[in-house]
Amino acid sequence: MNRNKQILKHYIQRRNKCQRRLRVSQAQAQALWQATRKRRGFEDWHEAHKDESPSAIQVWEEAPLLLGTTKFDPLPGMKNILITGGSGFIGSWVVRHIAVTYAGVYKVVNFDKLDYCSSTNNTAALDGLPHYSFFQGDVTKVDDVVRCLKTHDIDTILHFAAQSHVDNSFHSPFSFTLNNVCGTHVMLDVACKFGIKRFIHVSTDEVYGEAKPEEQGVKENNVLDPTNPYAASKAAAEMIAKAYWKSFQVPVIIALTIHGNGSNKRRYIYATDVADAFDTILHKGVVGETYNIASRDELSNVEVAERILAYSSATSGQSQEKEKGDACKTRIVFVPDRPFNDSRYAVDGSKLAVLGWKQKVGLEEGLRQTVCWYRQFGERWWERQGGGGEEKNVLPPSPTPSACCALA
Repeated sequence: MNRNKQILKHYIQRRNKCQRRLRVSQAQAQALWQATRKRRGFEDWHEAHKDESPSAIQVWEEAPLLLGTTKFDPLPGMKNILITGGSGFIGSWVVRHIAVTYAGVYKVVNFDKLDYCSSTNNTAALDGLPHYSFFQGDVTKVDDVVRCLKTHDIDTILHFAAQSHVDNSFHSPFSFTLNNVCGTHVMLDVACKFGIKRFIHVSTDEVYGEAKPEEQGVKENNVLDPTNPYAASKAAAEMIAKAYWKSFQVPVIIALTIHGNGSNKRRYIYATDVADAFDTILHKGVVGETYNIASRDELSNVEVAERILAYSSATSGQSQEKEKGDACKTRIVFVPDRPFNDSRYAVDGSKLAVLGWKQKVGLEEGLRQTVCWYRQFGERWWERQGGGGEEKNVLPPSPTPSACCALA
C-alpha cells in the first residue's frame, strides 16, 4: 500500500472514531468532522502527528465527547461567545456543548487562566476547529479581557471563571475576593464598555445560606445569607452584576448551580443537565432575571459516598451487588470538617422550568456513568495538565487557621 493510501486509511479510521465517541446524532458528528477536515488536509495532519506516540493523544480521543442534549434556534445578533473558565469542570461541558451543537452558527472562545482545577484535556477534542479558540488569560487583568474581546469581536459572555473550592476559601479568603468579586467586576466593566449583548453570570446556591430542614427550596427572590468566604464572594459578585444591569443596562442574567460526619445534605445534578440549563438560559433567559438550576435528588454526603463505593465495587468485579450500610461505612475515612459547614442547601427551580428545562438524568444513573468514566479515563485524564496540576492535589487538607492569617 502506497503512502497516500495509508494516510487516507488512517484518516478515515480517525473520522469514524470521532463519530463513535460523540454519542450524538450522526448529523452533529458529521458536522464536527467536516469542520475538522476543513481546518487542514490529511497530509498536513499526518505530518503534524507522525512523531506522536499513541499514548500522547490516547485519553481524550478514546473518551466519549460529553455534551448536553438541547438545541435552540440561534439568537439574532449572537455570533461570538466568550466563556470564561472554559477549561474547568462545568465550564468545559458548556464549551463542548455550544461548540459542537452550534458548529457553524457561533464562534466559541474559551478564556481560562489554567489554574490548578483546569485541564486542557477537557476541550482538547475541539482544538483546531475553525469556530473554536482558546485564550489564556486572567479575569482580574483588564488588559487580558480587553485584548480577548477585541481580537474575537465578542458579543456574548458566559462567566464561569471563579475560585470555587469552599475549603480553600477558609485558608485563603482574600484570593476568593480577588478572583470572584474583582474578577467579575472587571468582566462587567469591560462588557459595559464593549456593549456586550448578553452576559450570563454563574453564581452558586450557597449564596442563600443554610436551608432549613422543612424548606422545599428557596426561590430567586430570597434574601442572600452566605455563611463562608466562598459564598460571600459569590454573593458580592452577584450584587455587582445586578447593579450593572440596573445602573448601566449591562444585559445580565444570573444562574445559580448547585467533610465532617457526612450528615450534611446536598442536591446533586448530572453535568449534562447543567449544560442543558445554561443553553436554555443563554437562548431563552430574560435579561435582568435570576434562575436557579435545581435538582430533585437530595442525599447526605455519606449516602453519596456509599453509593460511589457500591458502584465502584460492582464495576470492578469485586461484588455484583451494591454494598450498603455498615459494609460501606467501614471503607469510608472521616476527616475533621472545615470551620463551618452548612447542613443543607435546597433551591426551587420552577422558574427555569417555565423556560422548558427539566432534569433528565437521575442520581443513580448519573453516579453509574460518572464512576464508569473515571474508572476508564480518570487517572490518565489528569496526567498531562495544560497548566493546572494533578487532580489529586486540587484540595489540601481542610484548613482551620483564622482568616486574619490568610494575608500573611
